[in-house]
Amino acid sequence: MTNQLALLLGAAIAIALGIDWQVFDWAGTLFLARKLIDLIEWMQFWR
Repeated sequence: MTNQLALLLGAAIAIALGIDWQVFDWAGTLFLARKLIDLIEWMQFWR
């Protein structure tokens, strides 16, 4: 991954978080965080 691609990806993530914060009041980020916690717990079960 080149530096330019990493900066572009980081900027896209920052913009997406900003839009989620302004428009949807963190609903999308909270949903993804909860699903990530469920995935981590599921992975612990199989460990």
